Amino acid sequence: MKLHSAFSLVFVVFMAIAPARAQRRSDPLTSEEIDLLRDSAIEPEPRMKLYVQFARSRLVKLEQMRADPKATERPAQTHRMLEDFLAVYNELNDNLDNFEGRRADLRKAMRFVIEGDTEFQAKLRALKDDVGASKEDVSQYQFILSDTLETVDNSVADHRKLQAEQEELWKRKKKGKS
Repeated sequence: MKLHSAFSLVFVVFMAIAPARAQRRSDPLTSEEIDLLRDSAIEPEPRMKLYVQFARSRLVKLEQMRADPKATERPAQTHRMLEDFLAVYNELNDNLDNFEGRRADLRKAMRFVIEGDTEFQAKLRALKDDVGASKEDVSQYQFILSDTLETVDNSVADHRKLQAEQEELWKRKKKGKS
């Protein structure tokens, strides 16, 4: 009976600790970025500009870290920074979906998003094609890099389609009012 009680106690402690460990992963957005987003909650253009800016800053920091000869744990940092970029980029996509669901005018916002997409693809491909990285180092972030690149590539197609749909929708609405 004591063994069963000890096992139960260990199980209960583990279950209490597991959510805390899962929540340890920090939000990729800083408090300043969250405040900026809060100020642009209802307008698609400034909000999408911010998300593109935030995603861009993640990739710039990644490039700076990788170029720094003093950087330590480069593969692990690359992995974390790609996770942060992907989290911000997924938030961008979620926000686009929300605005689209509200039938917001996304034409101006989409220009910034597509411009960012092109830049992000180029930077991610450059990272993938980095001949200076050892296979051992690359193996530590290869999966997240492939996942990130696939997400951006798929999103580019979706974003261009959404832009075309928006142009057509708002052209029809304008004709209907005339």
